[in-house]
Amino acid sequence: MSMSKKISLGGLLITMGIVFGDIGTSPLYVFTAITGGKNFDPELIIGSMSCVLWTLLVLSTFKYVYLALNSDNKGEGGIFALYALLLKTRAKWIVIPALIGCATLISDGFLTPAISISSAIEGLNISFPALPVQPIVVTIIILLFLFQQFGTQVIGRAFGPIMLVWFSLLGVLGALQIVQNPGVLAAINPWRAIDFVINYPMGIWILGAVFLCTTGAEALYSDLGHFGKKNIRISWSFVITMLLLNYFGQAAFCLNLPAGTELQSVFYSTVPSAMLPFVIGIATMAAIIASQALITGIFTLVNEAMKLNLWTTLKVKYPTDEKGQIYIPLINYFLMFGCLAVVFIFGKSSNMESAYGLAIVIDMLMTSLLLGFLLISSRKHSLFFIIPSILLFVTFETAFLISNSAKIPHGGWFSLMISLGLFMLLLLFYLARRMRQRVAEFVSMKKLLPILQAISSDETLPYAATHLVYPARSSNVGKIDSSIAYSLMRMAPKKAKVYWFVHVDTTDEPNGIHFEYTSLIPEKAYFVKLYFGFKEGHRLEATLAQVFQYLCEQKEIDRKSAFAVHNENGIPADFKFVLVNTQISHEHKLRPIQLAAIRVYRFIKSIGLTTTEDFGLSSGNTVRESVPIQLKKEQINIELKR
Repeated sequence: MSMSKKISLGGLLITMGIVFGDIGTSPLYVFTAITGGKNFDPELIIGSMSCVLWTLLVLSTFKYVYLALNSDNKGEGGIFALYALLLKTRAKWIVIPALIGCATLISDGFLTPAISISSAIEGLNISFPALPVQPIVVTIIILLFLFQQFGTQVIGRAFGPIMLVWFSLLGVLGALQIVQNPGVLAAINPWRAIDFVINYPMGIWILGAVFLCTTGAEALYSDLGHFGKKNIRISWSFVITMLLLNYFGQAAFCLNLPAGTELQSVFYSTVPSAMLPFVIGIATMAAIIASQALITGIFTLVNEAMKLNLWTTLKVKYPTDEKGQIYIPLINYFLMFGCLAVVFIFGKSSNMESAYGLAIVIDMLMTSLLLGFLLISSRKHSLFFIIPSILLFVTFETAFLISNSAKIPHGGWFSLMISLGLFMLLLLFYLARRMRQRVAEFVSMKKLLPILQAISSDETLPYAATHLVYPARSSNVGKIDSSIAYSLMRMAPKKAKVYWFVHVDTTDEPNGIHFEYTSLIPEKAYFVKLYFGFKEGHRLEATLAQVFQYLCEQKEIDRKSAFAVHNENGIPADFKFVLVNTQISHEHKLRPIQLAAIRVYRFIKSIGLTTTEDFGLSSGNTVRESVPIQLKKEQINIELKR
């Protein structure tokens, strides 16, 4: 078990330093958003406080910390973990909520760092009204994303003690206010929340501000692979206690305010003036940390999308020996520029609140749909437990969706636009892959072997290479990609002394490389499976050279080259790698949606790693070929005249 997943004080601190940053800084702006800084009507305060309490208990605790954390895919969490677990049901519709959830969570990744950091830094304006906030926010965001390359464990060790101080501070500040007005505890009654939503003027719309208290819950689930469910659950028991103390404390403070009071920030107004500089400093650090849970969650999300073939292969780095702790440079800088765009477009955190929440509530709804389907299909719980639970979640989230829809004209359009754009890219990429999969075929290896024998013994053919290597998609030694058979026969036949068909896989261990091989034709053809630890680079050329060395030592194959000039001059036998890509043929009619999907697919593939880069090959011994595939034959009529 890894250090970060062991139950220890250090593990709990690391977890607290990453996972709960987002949900832990919501007290900075929730009550300011609810009251607008000036409406302190007791019915509003008690009703909204009751809504905050039951939202944290039902969604954050029951749905995510209890149910969702049990639904992991080999230790990984997030909406794609649910999707992967549901693939065995063969339900086609599950990909839509999974892609919507992915798009909305990434969209939220633009907003969370911007609003968290801005809301904390704006506290400085209480003491220094003329201080320009935006340059400070921009600088902090840039530094935060530059720091990602060091890994979440390093970041967590630095941030954990700070978050411990932050949550303790929240609890103390809240408790001091509750003692002065214990009547606020009336909000514990769930009826106060129900009555508020139904009867309070505009109560349903105020839920959009209430929802801000739970926006970090989805990232909490996505970070499961980084820290493990036990660390998250134990830490959460402390975190939710401190959060509720602070929310109740802010509500108690609001109840004591005289009519006509206007506040820039409800949270900072509860802080004694002597402590204000210290609290602003800690809040600023906590707000920086708040972004971390979502950033690491998005790294996990994109990595899972790549494994599920829902996105192109990107460069992934592993700063530690933890498989779940990853860093994706391209996604990191994509998020950074998105956050900076939010800061420049919206300026103040009060403006960002209008854009915040809509995307994440859609993501939560998609998670509820997939989680409910998984619980029903797995039958781990009684239907009498599952159905009411999912209906409860959907009821909460639908109410939040309705209330957040009012934000669309005031800033919600931004997150909606980003989410829609990302969803369309994901969907079109998925459709293009499906089109390719429908026409991609495998042929029996038994049918290919006589062809290899014939090519090898054909004296009229020159040698293309001594060793000809084809990376194979199929891990089944009995099947081979039809595109490889096409390359060997239908294109110019390729004669080699030895043919290698190599399948590459990644293991759950950080380090180590091992292999298995099958002799298809002694001394002429081999099927090799290479297993790389997830931190190991796919150095295909060097690894296959070691496999060749092993077979030579076992006397299964000789070292001689097919070329006399090599043997006479002591030059090692050459290897040539043939990378076969399939390409949609133009001899068919494509519908507009298919054409759009193919074009998006090619664009997305262009920003990812090439096969040469992924396998660590050099261009000097690599041949790239394109094999045409057809979705639908088109009758071509050509009139020839002599």
